Amino acid sequence: MSQLPRFTFRGGTAVVTGAASGMGEQVAYGLARRGCHLVLLDRDAERLGAVASRITGVDVDTVVVDLADVAALDGVAAGIVADHPRVTLLVNNAGVGLGGTFDQVSAEEFDWVLAVNLRAPVALTRLLLPTLLASPGSHVVNVSSLFGLIGPPGQTAYSTSKFGLRGFSESLRHELADRGVGVTSVHPGGIRTRIAETARVAAAASEADAEAGKAGFAKLLTYPADKAAEQILAGVEKRKGRVLIAWTAVVPDLLARLFPTSYMAVMNRLGPSTARNAQRRAPTGSTPRP
Repeated sequence: MSQLPRFTFRGGTAVVTGAASGMGEQVAYGLARRGCHLVLLDRDAERLGAVASRITGVDVDTVVVDLADVAALDGVAAGIVADHPRVTLLVNNAGVGLGGTFDQVSAEEFDWVLAVNLRAPVALTRLLLPTLLASPGSHVVNVSSLFGLIGPPGQTAYSTSKFGLRGFSESLRHELADRGVGVTSVHPGGIRTRIAETARVAAAASEADAEAGKAGFAKLLTYPADKAAEQILAGVEKRKGRVLIAWTAVVPDLLARLFPTSYMAVMNRLGPSTARNAQRRAPTGSTPRP
């Protein structure tokens, strides 16, 4: 496997999903500061337009799309390639949250999470891969999650999607390394974003539990999104295969490596800074990243 050179931002074009808020918004600002042109995707047209209006010095295009409609991505990607034949960076950042145990989550709800968190990144990567391969030194970023490292109760759908994205990223990295394309899997912990506001709750979960859980979870989101974005971009520049953000990702990852089948029991014994925080999130519909 060849060693890729440091990534060059200036003069390239980055496609960033989930760019209307949170880490996606901050990644867009960080890329603009580095001289990278932008194609920003999100379903929130108003917020996306506001983000684009704050960026100067580089070209910025916006695409309003709901990534749950995976079929629409063929046309989206075709438009991007037509307008930007030299895409050098794809950041699959967009994600949705859904809380509830497996028996509470309907098949439709489960499939919605998989569509946005897994099928859309895979589809965009497939559709944009030819132009990435045609741009030597290009890169793909897939934002997984803390719950792509551990699988707590109450996050079956979300963890399935994020473990899947992690596996996709790792295999893709090994496949593309000798072809000049890098791949980074990102695993954030409790990032300060709008996720607690926008996450869904399984229809079978009680409204009282959902609201109480969301309020509690919002207090756990403390790590600044702009700082997380800078860590992601530093990882891209250095061609890191994996970026863990905040101790809330680093510590559980270590415990999962040491105790692959019993880490939740270990975390419970360690107290509220580990498993109890994760378990509090479970019924809320909240997730640890945007």
